[in-house]
Amino acid sequence: MGVLFALVVAIMPAVQATDAPTVTITSYEVSPSVLMPDSLGTITVTLKNTASSASTTEKSGKLSPDDYTVITTADITVNIDTVHLEGNGLKVLTKNYDKAGSLGPGQSIPLTFSIQAPTRSGLYYPEVWVDVKNGANTKYPIPVNVNTAIGIQKQAILIMDSSLDGSVNPGEEIPVTLTISNAGQLLADDVTLIVTNVSGKLAPKGADLYHLGMIGPGEQKSVSIVLLSDKQAGAGLVRVPVTISYNTIDGRPVSESTGIDVVLKGKAELGFVSVDTSPSRLTENTPFDLTIRIENTGTGEAKQVSAKVDLPADGTKEAFIGKIKPGNDAPAIFLLEGMKGGNYPYTLTIRYTDDMGVHTEIRQMNLRVTPQDNSGSIVLVILVLAVIGILAYRYWYLPRKNGDGTFPWERKS
Repeated sequence: MGVLFALVVAIMPAVQATDAPTVTITSYEVSPSVLMPDSLGTITVTLKNTASSASTTEKSGKLSPDDYTVITTADITVNIDTVHLEGNGLKVLTKNYDKAGSLGPGQSIPLTFSIQAPTRSGLYYPEVWVDVKNGANTKYPIPVNVNTAIGIQKQAILIMDSSLDGSVNPGEEIPVTLTISNAGQLLADDVTLIVTNVSGKLAPKGADLYHLGMIGPGEQKSVSIVLLSDKQAGAGLVRVPVTISYNTIDGRPVSESTGIDVVLKGKAELGFVSVDTSPSRLTENTPFDLTIRIENTGTGEAKQVSAKVDLPADGTKEAFIGKIKPGNDAPAIFLLEGMKGGNYPYTLTIRYTDDMGVHTEIRQMNLRVTPQDNSGSIVLVILVLAVIGILAYRYWYLPRKNGDGTFPWERKS
């Protein structure tokens, strides 16, 4: 019997197992995180073989107490028979996972169940049941939120409102008031604002970082800043980026991006460059053309430009020009009849529109008309009158006085 027992022991393999494998749920995800009543969602669970190493060692052919002829080592896997989701108030749309698979040491597998929320709001706890072949079974509850605020983390919510206090004309300073309001349920600490430079268009004047400190729930703080605008920026919408940084009540840093929307409106500025007449030297009662060149030195386009003069002359005294772009000029031409000689003060009225509205410019002007030169005519008249006087003296006055029509010195001889 002793010899037979020794032979049996020699033939039987020696089996040694270390770190027996187990299955657990390492993570889960409910999507969406809050379900609406009667809506659909999913639950994803991750099953993992938590044993870092699990193996069997087989020894055979014993030569001595610690010496074998064959030593075989193999990993032990976990065979998952069934994975089931028990609704506990939720409707489970996915069937059980039968024969879900085998997991080696440290391996994991995700499984997803489709669910439908009940019509009643509240917290529900469906359970995941995992049946393992020749191993311990696992049950794991998962909280599901159906249309409740429970479990939703409260936080500070900062809202920035910007208001322009003045002009939005390119090339000028733009004062802006920023108001930061906390619409959340927790305070925001160490609130700072960073205004970013918009290259070539808008930039903060002076400091670009502003520290507001702590803003409690329902509170607000304001800061006034000034933006510098480039004259060549042109009209249109420009957004100035602003970064809001703060710390939550537990010290976690938060950063939000917002901006200041500025609508740049071009402003036209009209003036006259030159005043010409044709002919250049005006004479009395001579028709002429009056040309006034109008220039736009502003930042916006002048539209519907018209000019009018109030000279006391017949003709075209109003000119319609149309558009004048910044840096350009255009002529206003008036066709007038002649006037008497003298100085004529008159008013030039320019009307136009731009992005800022309707404008009227009034300028006082002067026009001189040279009187006609009548000296030649006067001399001719004097000569004619002299000849007529001589003839009248000789052939009319003397005959009537002397009777015979002779001169006095002729009678004496």
